[in-house]
Formats: sequence, C-alpha cells, structure tokens
Amino acid sequence: MAMIGLTDVQLRRLLESFPCFGEIPHEAWQTAELVAATPDTPHSIREGHLFRHAMFIVSGTIRVYRNGPTGKEITLYRVRGGQCCPLMMASVLGGVEYEASVSIEADTELLLVPAPEFNGWMAAYQPVGRFVYKQIVERFAKLADLLENVAYRPISVRIAAYLIASSSPNDTISVTHERLAVEIGTSREVVTRVLRDMASSGVVHIGRGRIAIADRDALRNIVDRFA
Repeated sequence: MAMIGLTDVQLRRLLESFPCFGEIPHEAWQTAELVAATPDTPHSIREGHLFRHAMFIVSGTIRVYRNGPTGKEITLYRVRGGQCCPLMMASVLGGVEYEASVSIEADTELLLVPAPEFNGWMAAYQPVGRFVYKQIVERFAKLADLLENVAYRPISVRIAAYLIASSSPNDTISVTHERLAVEIGTSREVVTRVLRDMASSGVVHIGRGRIAIADRDALRNIVDRFA
C-alpha cells in the first residue's frame, strides 16, 4: 500500500466523508495515515488477522467475505466511501481475530488509525462511538437477512432477487456464474442449472460473463411467491 501524507486539505476532505471526526483536535491526527490501495495491492486481511489499526473507507469499495468449512466463499457485504467494516471494528475494539476476509474491488483510499488511539477516540468523542455502533447495528441487521436468505430461501429466489437488485438500466448484469455463486452463497454448478432453467422459460438471456433480464415481472413473481 502506498502512503499518502495527511495534509490539511486531505483532513478537510476526510471530515466531509466522516463528520463524526469533527470534534477530534488537529494534534490527535499525528499518528493517523491515509493509504491508497488497488485491486492488485497485496494485503494480509484474512480470517484470523489481528488489526493494529482501525480502518475507514474514504473512497472506493472493499468486499468482505467468508469461506465456509468446504471452502465455499460467500460475500457478507461491501464497504464503500464514508463507511467502516463493523466486523473489523469489533475485532479492533475487542482485540480479537478478524472473522472475515477482504477483497479490494476498486481503487480505494483508506484512513488508518492505530488501535490504541482509536480506542481512545471511542471513549473521548461521542460522535465517533455513535457512528461506529450505528454501522455495526445496521450491518449486523443486514447480515441477519443474509443468513435467513441462505438458510431458508430457495436458490431460484436468491438469484432472482440478486438480478433485480443488480441490473443496470438496460437490464443487463455483468457477472459470471462463479461470481454470482459467491454473492449468494452456493456453488457455480447450481447457479448454472437454475439460470438455464430461467433461460429456457424466457426469463433471462445468458451470455459470456453477462445475464440479460428478458422478463422482469417473471423475476418479481419468483421472489413474491416466497415472500
């Protein structure tokens, strides 16, 4: 990761993304760093990692995921500009190992705050604590929905919901079967079989690395029948 100096200009821009830091005095930022990362940047943030810094996403996107006992990967959530990873915050605050892994999906700028200083900020500045705990509560609620989907919703329903949520204005999603399987927590073979059934019914058109929605109402009916 390449270092970027924390200048006054960058600090002002940082406060635009994270107003919760507004009460922190200038001298408290001496040990904080802004860091640039790309999808090709090597890093060690995997399950079992112990953080020395709290991390906030200033811009860009990271994907947070877990590997199951069989090695099957599932996306838990994405963290974007102006957000933090709740599992990461819990790891830093508790001094315990990280329970997930991270993939950098776009050019990303991150704020790193040494764990001891961050713990002091949490205790001394209420807006920081409110921001972090709000992120934790909101994200864990979405994780509960994810677990419910994986446990109880049929694969066809999960695929239909994903396609509806992810489609672009021209109703085409750029995604491979393997990536779609990771997003919803199943195998590529199962995704391929369900998509072929949808294609044979005229609901979608399948191409290399893309899925085009042919009948959005039919997709909604798939989801609604299980609602």
